[in-house]
Parts: sequence; C-alpha cells; structure tokens
Amino acid sequence: MTAVNGGAAPGGGAAADGADTRSSAHLGRADDTVAGVVRQWQAVHPGLDTGPIEIIGRINRCAALFQQAEDAPLRRVGLTRPEFELLCALRRTGRELTPSEVARETFSSGAAVTKRLKQLTERALVERRGDTRDRRVAHVRLTDAGRDLVDGVLPEQLTYETAVLSGVDSAAQEELAVLLGELLGRLEGRLGAPRF
Repeated sequence: MTAVNGGAAPGGGAAADGADTRSSAHLGRADDTVAGVVRQWQAVHPGLDTGPIEIIGRINRCAALFQQAEDAPLRRVGLTRPEFELLCALRRTGRELTPSEVARETFSSGAAVTKRLKQLTERALVERRGDTRDRRVAHVRLTDAGRDLVDGVLPEQLTYETAVLSGVDSAAQEELAVLLGELLGRLEGRLGAPRF
C-alpha cells in the first residue's frame, strides 16, 4: 500500500494531541511501524479512516519482513524463495506441469517462471521436455536431485518459520490463520484468482 510502503508519511512526526480518537483507540492495540504511519496520516488528515492501512499495511509489512528473515535455510542451499516455491509446486502436485501451470501454482508471471526454470534447469534441479503433439508446449518435472533437495530443506524451512512465529501463542496463530484464510478467500473470489 502506497500509504505505508514509503515508510514515513508526510509530516514526519507523530500525530498531534487532537488526532482522531477512533483511530487512536485502534492504535492502542499495537505500537509498530504501521501504527506510527497511521499517527502521521492522522496528523495531516485528522478525519481520515485509516482502518485499511492498519490491516493491509501490516500484512504488507509482515510479508516484507518475513521474506527478509525466513530464507536462512534456503540461502544455505543457494535458493531464493521464489525458486523454492517453484520446486515445491512440482513436488506437492506430484506430476509434470507446464510453465503456465507453474505460474498459476506460484502466483508468478510467465516471464518470472521462464527465468527461474532456466536457472533451475542449469542446476539440474528440474528438467523440461517438449510435448510430442505440440512443440510449443513444454512439460517441467523435478529431477531426482530436485526432489531430494526439497525433501531435505522443507522440514528445516518449516522449523525456521515456526521459530519466526514463536512470539505468537498457538491459539492466536490459529485465529490469525482463520482470519487470513477468510480474507484470502474473499480476495480470490473478487479478483478471480485460481483456487486449489
């Protein structure tokens, strides 16, 4: 969200004493970067409804921080998160996929998938074969090395991600998973995203 991703909103400081009390009540629940951004917006636009920033801004911020922090096991084996997600898509579906199917499975663009497939093919983690009936179509599958890599790294990656979430108790994690699932389902329905 533009209002949050820039880090600091116009004005640069905390909200004035006269900021919207409704928004201040929301902010009483957290003291994080987004709370500071909301206070800044309230300082320059006191009547602004900042509710969407408080949710979407935090989702965006968490996603950015997770991507910075969570990939330690992947870095050890020389993989980026998008490359690992591509390998995992091939592993969990258990079958060959076309590049367009890989793009849908990983929520990636076709160009990004093409680049990742090239890199992973060069590392002998995936292999491509042409379709016998249509030379324009390719099929992608894991090599034995690719499958072994996923099976070896995935448990370690999940352990690492469990540690990242360890500051949130299990009941809150379950509630958060349900709420995010509801939000994602609504967004996928509205935006026409594929469901699996």
